[in-house]
Amino acid sequence: MTTMTEASVREFKMPDVGEGLTEAEILKWYVQVGDTVTDGQVVCEVETAKAAVELPIPYDGVVRELRFPEGTTVDVGTSIIAVDVSGGAAPEETPAAPVQEEAKPAAPARTPVLVGYGVSTAATKRRPRKGAEIPAQEASAAVQAELNGHAPEAVVASRPLAKPPVRKLAKDLGVDLATVTPSGPDGVITREDVHAAVAPAPVRAPERVTPPALSLPVADATRETRIPVKGVRKATAAAMVGSAFTAPHVTEFVTVDVTRTMKLVEELKQDKELQGLRVNPLLLIAKALLVAIKRNPDINASWDEAAQEIVLKHYVNLGIAAATPRGLIVPNIKDAHAKTLPQLAESLGELVSTARDGKTSPGAMQGGTVTITNVGVFGIDTGTPILNPGESAILAVGTIKLQPWVHKGKVKPRQVTTLALSFDHRLVDGELGSKVLADVAAILEQPKRLITWA
Repeated sequence: MTTMTEASVREFKMPDVGEGLTEAEILKWYVQVGDTVTDGQVVCEVETAKAAVELPIPYDGVVRELRFPEGTTVDVGTSIIAVDVSGGAAPEETPAAPVQEEAKPAAPARTPVLVGYGVSTAATKRRPRKGAEIPAQEASAAVQAELNGHAPEAVVASRPLAKPPVRKLAKDLGVDLATVTPSGPDGVITREDVHAAVAPAPVRAPERVTPPALSLPVADATRETRIPVKGVRKATAAAMVGSAFTAPHVTEFVTVDVTRTMKLVEELKQDKELQGLRVNPLLLIAKALLVAIKRNPDINASWDEAAQEIVLKHYVNLGIAAATPRGLIVPNIKDAHAKTLPQLAESLGELVSTARDGKTSPGAMQGGTVTITNVGVFGIDTGTPILNPGESAILAVGTIKLQPWVHKGKVKPRQVTTLALSFDHRLVDGELGSKVLADVAAILEQPKRLITWA
């Protein structure tokens, strides 16, 4: 039986697979104790607040322990699997006890690869261990700096410990963090602590004689199902609430005859350059929106609250809202403005396929500037879409169907749809929003404008 020494064990920790994520749920293990793994082999699938991601192990060895079962939410920086890299065989009996501290090999270890980011050339920053038994007043300057978003030299020892989102919440609610009693590890102030500081003190009702308590019926599990809100659904809900109550939304509508666009779609499906690519009305609607943005570039912007500035974007990362089993996600096509129609069709097809398979990476959902949501696929005429956080506009496309329409002075059956454009009224006034929506409608009515206006 091979003896596992502390020096031969490597701890693979939950990486930050997105930007600033703090936790992830282990969806599925692909290995078991005793399995041999190789560098780059996928060992598990995790779900973050943004997407489901597969994690590769960064070294060779034998699995000695899986730290958490499937379905567990684990903090970033926490060890999730122990691997014996000494080259020994799997244990014949029970696995060795968990190793509590990370080994310190004499030679520099290989830098772990974060999914979607490659090997970092900079020094790795360690996150503070959750629940470490260190008094708050003795916390290191590095830990305080990470919690407060500042460099260590800028840390003020007397400043209450809280993460930036918690500080913003306290500012919005008018709460002085110095008066809040922390409940988090290492004396960190949590969101719950801030809410508790503004909650009104309970008022005692006057004592009175109450009748005997009535026995209430026990909830019938066959009549209700409770689903925990976590992962993508939790993040989407938080983002939509934040967007709805931060950006002043305005929505405009237009109904348009898209008969010529539908005919063009059928013609393009026969085009040799587009064979094998995803050609549908959404492709031409996306191209129409990109042309409209080119003609009205001020709509492609974001609002910088901290600097009190409008940031104009000279590129378009076009978001496409996608409904998945895990919830709504909005991956985007990078630099969509620079793509030809075949390139746009290829990118659109890859985006949709990846989203349906649940393999969209966190990077694919970051940096969007404008979004399209196609509610028409569900048979809906249109809606009033909520902005994707950080973006200036979102276009909702309704179902395309035959309707009576006045065409060349006569009522005829025509292919008609309704478009709805929501925009941030801090960035976009009624004139600019109307011009963009009118341009999209004009192109879809006369798609030859894709050539003359592009």
